[in-house]
Amino acid sequence: MTSILGISAFYHDSAAALVVDGDIISAAQEERFSRKKHDARYPHNAVEFVLNNSNLKLNQIDHIVFFEKPFLKFERLLETYLAFAPKGFASFSMSMPIWLREKLFQKKFLFEQLKKHDKNFKDINKIHFSEHHYSHAASAFYPSPFKEAAILTLDGVGEWATTTLAIGKENKITMLKEIHFPHSIGLLYSAFTYYLGFKVNSGEYKVMGLAPYGKPKFKDLIIKELIDLKNDGSFRLNMKYFNYATGLTMTNDKFSKLFGQKTRNPEKDLLTQFHMDIAASIQSATEEIVLRLASSIFKETKIKNLCMAGGVALNCVANGKVLKKNIFENIWFQPAAGDAGGSLGAALAFWYQELGNKREAVASGDSMKGSYLGPSYKDDQVEKILNSLGAKYEKKDEDSLINTVADHLKNKKTIGWFQGRMEFGPRALGSRSIIADPRSDKMQKELNLKVKFRESFRPFAPSILREEVNDWFDINCDSPYMLLVSDVKKNIQIPMNEKDQKLFGIDKLNVKRSSIPAVTHVDYSARIQTVHKETNPKYYKLLKRFKEITGCPLLVNTSFNIRGEPIVCSVEDSFKCFMGTNLDILVCENYILFKEEQDEKLKKNYRSDFELD
Repeated sequence: MTSILGISAFYHDSAAALVVDGDIISAAQEERFSRKKHDARYPHNAVEFVLNNSNLKLNQIDHIVFFEKPFLKFERLLETYLAFAPKGFASFSMSMPIWLREKLFQKKFLFEQLKKHDKNFKDINKIHFSEHHYSHAASAFYPSPFKEAAILTLDGVGEWATTTLAIGKENKITMLKEIHFPHSIGLLYSAFTYYLGFKVNSGEYKVMGLAPYGKPKFKDLIIKELIDLKNDGSFRLNMKYFNYATGLTMTNDKFSKLFGQKTRNPEKDLLTQFHMDIAASIQSATEEIVLRLASSIFKETKIKNLCMAGGVALNCVANGKVLKKNIFENIWFQPAAGDAGGSLGAALAFWYQELGNKREAVASGDSMKGSYLGPSYKDDQVEKILNSLGAKYEKKDEDSLINTVADHLKNKKTIGWFQGRMEFGPRALGSRSIIADPRSDKMQKELNLKVKFRESFRPFAPSILREEVNDWFDINCDSPYMLLVSDVKKNIQIPMNEKDQKLFGIDKLNVKRSSIPAVTHVDYSARIQTVHKETNPKYYKLLKRFKEITGCPLLVNTSFNIRGEPIVCSVEDSFKCFMGTNLDILVCENYILFKEEQDEKLKKNYRSDFELD
């Protein structure tokens, strides 16, 4: 038996993953345990979880692989500062001490951290380093169902690479092309996230959600002034508009002058039609770049399968466009496409590429096990914790629980659904989810404002039985990880009348667009999760029952948390979120809790516990 621990850390979304003989055993992000969103620190809790989950001590692990090479990254920082000198001295002098203290001697630093798990761990030579984009590419290809695939990775920046094209065949990955820092589609998108007043590395989803409220009026300006885009999708950014290479901000005054407005201050400035048009423009430009890259990869490799990873692969609208173009026969996305997934990719790359093990592609689905790779709780553990919290609950057998929950959903109740192993990656996939009836036209606003405490424009995703997806949406393929956007079928759309069409921006939110309005975005699209009996039987059963009583095989599925908080991990987290929001019901494994039955004293306002995202 060969065990490999993969670790990603020190930029954002630290995580740990455990692979045994090529089999993905467990993986989790540090933020879920520490309760600090996008936690970048050494993932002590996540490492503890993956070890405990397999009853392994650290000194029993054969190899430990870090997801990138610190020396290469340091070289890039030094070369960048030299290239832009004397600009950027403030940023340089801030980052150097931490590099010289910790990051440059990362092997030693990691060794010191690892020893805290197990005093008998004494072999520093077990620690290896992968390359950032290689880790992404490995996370995209190795768990995929394909024997051979083109691999596209896109993100902010690793060591030098920001975009890579590779080929995966059997157990080997060969890198073909790279685009290097500072030219980065991820950082371009983040620059607009910053300009719109959202947080970089967490607010990118908001830009994507805001885009359909606007028109891409500035797309041509972006492509003409900010980016030199070639037909094959390769690009260079015009760095005179950006500050991220050496500065402490993403954009500069020239950038603001180009678009005619200052960077939005989220505390003072409301979102206007201008901001919506900016969001629509950068989203459209990103789609154009991704489509050109995908087309040129196909022309170059003639391979019919595509795998994608890197933070930009979480842009499910762009992914949906690539799918719709039918450039490739099949596309597979790594559910933990961002840096967290690098921990898994690093471990898999070592197993296949370094150790030369044979790879068997799975016949159906993939080897991610639905991405349900985190902690889980047995019923007796749940009961013990609920008792310690002073909760009032009922225990039910599975069938009666499913019937009860489906009835309450039909009656428009909002439910915290905590079941099985926690998901790996940024999406809740029916294990740590808030679920509701998609047929309600008030549900989107209600969930955003009363439960999630976040902006009303943010869209919600549908979970749907896999076999029903093509009856409701213009898509007929698996989308288990909620990484594809598609339009709602014409026959369930409600066309906008003349008066509705004249509405601007957020006013469009109140117009009912389909018979499932809670999951239909303003442009008639939805971010789809197909639910599969093999990977999540209980959630599948609930959807099946909801269909039997309503004729509707789908539910609203949003992550179980409030804005600024990581997705809940433990029973305690879920009870705290339940009592701190307007959720009606909490279901933890086979236990059901009703808000009105709980002790009033346990209700808490915990919005202030988390920074706004």
